[in-house]
Amino acid sequence: MYIQENSGPNPVIAAIDAGFYFHHQSLREEPTAHFFDHIVYIRDVPLTDLTQFDTVIIPCRTNAFQLAPLSQQFVAYMKAGGRLVVMGETFPDRWLPDVNFTGMDTNFWWWLEAGADLGVQIVDKAHPMAAHVSKEAATWHLHGTLDPLNDNQKSLIATKDGGCLMFEDVTSYAPGRLVVTTLDPFFHHGSHFMPTTTVFLEAFLTWLSSDIPQQHG
Repeated sequence: MYIQENSGPNPVIAAIDAGFYFHHQSLREEPTAHFFDHIVYIRDVPLTDLTQFDTVIIPCRTNAFQLAPLSQQFVAYMKAGGRLVVMGETFPDRWLPDVNFTGMDTNFWWWLEAGADLGVQIVDKAHPMAAHVSKEAATWHLHGTLDPLNDNQKSLIATKDGGCLMFEDVTSYAPGRLVVTTLDPFFHHGSHFMPTTTVFLEAFLTWLSSDIPQQHG
């Protein structure tokens, strides 16, 4: 496990490293490396006390088959007060309860059409995330939508027709919380493909690092 010194009052953030090149680039190289206090290799997760971290991030495209055996550990972590952040293309509907995902054909070239607008919207302008993440930063392409299954899953980013791209649940796992998104900025930033995703990732991580979650109970 890689550990970076955190000398300030900000929440302690850990990220899961599944060994992909884009994880390495995003987690260990600037401009984003300084956001992570701990990096835990995915095979070390069962041996790691996650409750020492305020936030655990599962980066884009981490294999769902590797995550499925860890489901109960992640749920227990949230119920102990932790915040779990699940990024795009990890298919959390296969390894977390009460998450529903609908895939879609991805249009990588929508922006070439005259007057094109992907229709991404920041839903809750009063939410702390909205102070950092803009509509423009969250706009690159779509892989699918989340379908909130209960009133606890509050949409933060959505399409213009209401398809949820990110939700936060602060109730189901109280005192912990769950943030899930279909957006995949770690992959694109780490692949040096699509500069907008770097803007999003820095803004999103700034929110996570400045948002002090409830202390573990």
